[in-house]
Amino acid sequence: MHGWFAPPAAPGRGAVLLLHGVWENRRRMLARAERLRAEGYGVLLIDLPAHGESPGARITLGARESTGAGAALAWLRARLPGERIGAIGISLGGAATLLGSTPLPVEALVLESVYPTIDAALSNRLRVTTGAVPTAILAPLFHMLLPPVLGVGAADLRPIDRIGGIAAPLLLLAGAEDDRTTLAESRALFDAAPAPKRLVVVPGAGHVDLAAHDPAFYWGAVLPFLAGSLRAP
Repeated sequence: MHGWFAPPAAPGRGAVLLLHGVWENRRRMLARAERLRAEGYGVLLIDLPAHGESPGARITLGARESTGAGAALAWLRARLPGERIGAIGISLGGAATLLGSTPLPVEALVLESVYPTIDAALSNRLRVTTGAVPTAILAPLFHMLLPPVLGVGAADLRPIDRIGGIAAPLLLLAGAEDDRTTLAESRALFDAAPAPKRLVVVPGAGHVDLAAHDPAFYWGAVLPFLAGSLRAP
């Protein structure tokens, strides 16, 4: 995989792995990286498999991308032994933190606009673009095409079934007006997660870059959460 790394400003400041969304690359996370660097954190931005400069035969909506997230975390731990490490994952990047053999073993996890099941994600996107009646016809067809086209099935793409295995404090952010991952679906994902956890709803936001939508609101939630979990006593 390809990525960019910057070390912490000083020992004990912590580091954050940044995971972009579908059809994006590490450049999407640059603004977050710059803000985190200004706070002294180390950062690692990667292109997930089959995205950006990283090779891969196909995008799998978080399933095989989870291996890339795990490899990046292992690299970061080897580079920064003793540092507490968190992860911020957007949409597919957030799903990739959950869909491995176990959830990503970090000390703090920030998930943004992560779908609970692929069935819900497909239905929502079809409904927005085609309407309710075509969705009822097309959604089962897409469901059947997942294994031959992506090489994974719907059962492999259920973050809501995996989030209960996280062992880190969780901050889950959702857009109040998101029609791709609805607020009700984000609440269901949140309810399935173990404590400690916090749900933050971003007013007026759809399925967008939440940090760009309202930077003050976003960082007002994210920075205290990361500091409480990653900064050494």
